[in-house]
Parts: sequence; C-alpha cells; structure tokens
Amino acid sequence: MEEKKYVVEVEKAKEGKDGRPSIGPVYRNVLATDSFRPLSYGLESCWDIFCESVTKFPESRMLGEREMFHGQAGKYVWLTYREVYDLVLKVGASIRVCGVKQGGKCGIYGANCSNWVISMQACNAHGLYCVPLYDTLGAGAVEYIICHAEVSIAFAEETKISEVLKTFPNAGKFLKTLVSFGKVTQEQKDMAGTFDLKLYSWDEFLLLGMQEKFDLPVKKKIDICTIMYTSGTTGDPKGVMISNESILSLISGVNHHMETMNEEFTDKDVYLSYLPLAHIFDRVIEELFISKGASIGFWHKDVKQLVDDIKELKPTVFCAVPRVLDRIYSGLVDKISSAGFLKHKLFNFAFNFKLGNMSKGYKHAEAAPIFDKIIFNKVKEGLGGNLRLILSGAAPLSSTVETYLRVVTCANVLQGYGLTETCAGSFVARPDELAMVGTVGPPLPIIDVCLESVPEMGYDALGNTPRGEICIRGKCLFSGYYKREDLTKEVLVDGWFHTGDVGEWQPDGSMKIIDRKKNIFKLSQGEYVAVENLEGIYSLASSVDAIWIYGSSYESFLVAVVNPNMGALQSWAEENGLTGDFDTICENPKAKAYILSELTNTAKEKKLKGFEFIKVVHLDPIPFDMERELLTPTHKKKRVQFLKYYQNIIDTLYESTR
Repeated sequence: MEEKKYVVEVEKAKEGKDGRPSIGPVYRNVLATDSFRPLSYGLESCWDIFCESVTKFPESRMLGEREMFHGQAGKYVWLTYREVYDLVLKVGASIRVCGVKQGGKCGIYGANCSNWVISMQACNAHGLYCVPLYDTLGAGAVEYIICHAEVSIAFAEETKISEVLKTFPNAGKFLKTLVSFGKVTQEQKDMAGTFDLKLYSWDEFLLLGMQEKFDLPVKKKIDICTIMYTSGTTGDPKGVMISNESILSLISGVNHHMETMNEEFTDKDVYLSYLPLAHIFDRVIEELFISKGASIGFWHKDVKQLVDDIKELKPTVFCAVPRVLDRIYSGLVDKISSAGFLKHKLFNFAFNFKLGNMSKGYKHAEAAPIFDKIIFNKVKEGLGGNLRLILSGAAPLSSTVETYLRVVTCANVLQGYGLTETCAGSFVARPDELAMVGTVGPPLPIIDVCLESVPEMGYDALGNTPRGEICIRGKCLFSGYYKREDLTKEVLVDGWFHTGDVGEWQPDGSMKIIDRKKNIFKLSQGEYVAVENLEGIYSLASSVDAIWIYGSSYESFLVAVVNPNMGALQSWAEENGLTGDFDTICENPKAKAYILSELTNTAKEKKLKGFEFIKVVHLDPIPFDMERELLTPTHKKKRVQFLKYYQNIIDTLYESTR
C-alpha cells in the first residue's frame, strides 16, 4: 500500500519463508510518525487519574442516577467528585478491614450504577484486581470466574445476591465476603452463614472501616488493575489481564486523536452509562470521562426506556453497539414513514440535500444548517438535544444505518474497533469523513499495525488491495491470560497480538473488517458465538445428520442449513399426513418447523443462551459433500465455501424473518 493520508509506514513488508505467511508493512497513525506521545508525567495508575480530577473538579457532577417513584423514573440525582472520593475511601477502608490487601481479587456483579464505579475506584485505590462477574459467558460462568480468579471479596447488585449464593459451596474456598449494592434479607444472611460467608448490605459495609485508617499502597503502571473474562473460544472463559498502563495509553491515544480535530472531551461532557461496565469498552470510556472531570449518568436498567433516559440526561456523548443503533434507526424510519406524504417528501429532500453536501466534503454542521434547524432538529431533540458524538463498537455497523445517523442526528457518528486484549480502542474513524463509512478508521496514535496473510482463506497482505489478519503492537495490549500462558503464547508472538480478525487497508489508511480467521463471530448485539461448539451440540438432535450454522455481525440471530435424518423425518411425515419423496418433504414448511422445534428442544436441554438459539432453518436433502467443495478430505467444513454455496438461501432466511 502506498503511503496514504492517515498512516505512515514504519517497517517494510516481509515475504513469507519456511511456510510462514507473508507480513505486510507496519503502519502507524501519522500523528505518531516519529514516536508515540508520552503519557502525562506523574500519572502511574487509574487511581491517579481519578485523584487528579477530584483536585480539579471537586464540586462537579460525577455520578448520577434517576430517582424512582412508584416504579417511575424521575430526575437525575448527582454525587460530586468530592462526594464519590469520600465514599471510595470508606469502601476501601472496609475492604481492608476484611483482610483484603494489594493484589487481592475483588469481584463486581450487576448492572451499571454509582456503587459499581465506587467499588471499582476502591479497587484502584488499594491496588486490587477488579474482576467483573457476569453470566452471559454461559451457565456456571460466575462460579468459574470466582474460583479461577480466586475472588475473595465481591460486590453485587441486590438482585444478584441469590445468584452468587448459588455458587456455594464450591466458591466458598475463595469468596469470604459478599456486599450488596442495596439491602440483604435475613434468609440470605442465614444461607451465607451456613457457608461461613460474611454478607453485608451496602450501608452495613460502609460502617466496617469507619474507625480505621489505611495508607494507600504505591501503584505502578505495570500493575494489573483488572481481569476481564471473555469468551472467544469453545473452552472456558479467558481472564484478560489489563494493566494501569494499558488504560492510561488508551486514554492518551483517544485524547491525541480527538484533540487534533478540535473534538476533544472536556469537563462539560455528559455520558450515558448503560453498556456493561463488565466489558472493556465501557470501562475505558468511563475512565476517560473521569479523567476529564465529566459527568456520568446511569440508565435505569430498562432497555425499552433507554431513549427516555437519553431525553432526561441530555448526554453529549453516546456509545452503543450496532443493535441499539439499529433500533434507533428503525424507530426514526418508521416515524418518518408515518408522518404523512408532504412531511415524508420534505424530509427525504432535506436528507438527500444534506448527504449530497457531506459527500462533497462539507462538515455535517455546515452541510445544511437551515434543514438542521427546521427538519433534523426534531431528531436531535429526541436524543436529548446536546448529542455531539455517537461512537459504535463491539460489532460492525451497517453502512446504511451509519450514513443515515450521520445525516439526521446532527452529531458525529464514528465506528471503532478493538478487543478486550487491546484495551478496547485500536481504530477509530474520523468525524466528517464520509468516505470512512463502513470502516473503523485509522489506527489510534498508540499502536503499530500490520496485516499477516491468511493463504488458506485467500487473503494476501502483499496484494494490490492488502488483506490479512490484523496484528497489533503497543503499550495498550493486555498482559496475558490469567493462569493460561499457553493461550497467551498462541496470540502474542514477538510482541504482536494476533486478533483473529481479517482486515483490508483502505486507500486513505483506514481499516475495514471483512472476515474472521477463526470460526467465532459476533452477532450485531456484540455477543460472541463459537460456531463449531454449537454445531456439535445441535448435532445431538436425533433428527439431524449434519448442520451448518451461520451468523453475521449485521444480524442479531443465527440461521442454519440442516441435513435431516431421512428415517426420522419420513417417520414424522407419515405420522403427520405429509406425502411425497424426501426432497418434497424437506421443502414443506411443516417439516422445517418440526426440525426447528427439535433444535430448540436440544438448545433448551443444553441450557444455551438466547442468542445461541437457531431462529430459522433450511433443509437440504443432499448431504454435505466434497463434490460441492463443502468438505475437506477429512470432512471438515469449508466455511467460506459453505457461505458462497448457500448465500442466496441465507439471504432468504434472514429476509423471511423480517
């Protein structure tokens, strides 16, 4: 790739030798042509970031939650930076009274709220490993994380206390103290007592350390501050160790990126916190806003009322996964479509006029200011009125939705890309660059990036259009998988993290994600699906001979092509009055519904998550074979060929559910 606008080559390409794949040139953001910007002097940890903001903005609003009256959400009530700091010191002292010291593991379990962040900051203050606990990784994940990470103290949302108690007696070897964000019942206390577990309500816990004073330990950049467990393989969840330096580097890179475009974050910014703090994306975003003295308001835990939270909070920055933005897009399209002929016509004219000017290079705020005031201002007000930035991550956002929102929201809409292992942020698109729609933008100015050829999939890092596995190097990288040095060595090679995602360099130096090297993919809501594992489970259904499952980062559910068992299906057909040969039966909607019900029963028996359920199937009477190049000689599925062969059917399956 020639030197382009937003990246600069820092190392030459390497031809593959001795069976190793070719590696493309190493690039970095032009902002860091000579070297990366050093971290701010004196900042060694996430705790230092918070303390600096407490000093600068003691009376500024920090954490806000909505008051609840008879189940109805009211106004936001705020804690200042100074008030949060005082609470953090109380929580930290109580943690120390329980015997937990620097290097100890502290679990946090529940939806985002002020007490989540206060508990997290107490971990930062005393050098504890913050270990988020969450159940979307599968049945038994909470128990697994507690035992694997050796969590000795945990904080949990009031409604999750009973879930934690279910992990006993196994978790009792490690977990000695459990604290509710709210209240606890006497029954829960009695149950905890049988396991020698100390269980406290939030108010009770704050009193433990009231008479004690502890010096805060010295913390270093290289110290681990959190272990985040993530799926991504068919085995147990992996504990990704993130250091203070990783988070500090990410914050530095985002600031550098935004400052050069006069879009920097300030203490005037307001952020809506609803993406799980248990995931790295929201964790680092909140650390970033804390570093700026900004305000963080929490949703009230009802996704159907999320737009109401937005209207009440009036955020300036909104981070989302594509599934949420898809809903906002669909809602806006439906509203416009039902507005009447003239209003619909006027809206479309304004949309096309503004989009045309943006395509010519106009900034979104300058492309159609009159239409912004009289047409699109209603959309802006519906999102609070102050929104200036929408950041999408976790999965690809469709170009249609991204373009539409860039025009009608009067805000910058940017896609980003990163993994837990890269501390969330690796690439971020630039504001007012319409050509970057459908890409994740250039690399942040804290990493080096190269592509490694994937010859078995036909991707060449040295081709005219460079494609290959994205490899990343930089101080934002994770420190390894906890207790899994073997897995760490698989993905960290000579300082390079192999993401498993296949990217394509764009002419301007931005990156487009085009494939996944391993047979793991994300659905549009950001959930990982280990497809080979699921195929093994669904193959247990007696009516199924073979199954190929497909999912897309642009869709929220799975579809499948099934080779049904001929004997089982024909027997069912006879019992249900269906006539015809096997091919004819496979085309019958009732037969498809029957096979789908069998798959659903299997999913329920194996306690699969909702997003792992198959929603619609196609029955192919012809067994998967080598003649159609669907299988290797060892009968492994050629997934690229499967998609190519069944593409029209897959498209039809998704269309039929809409």
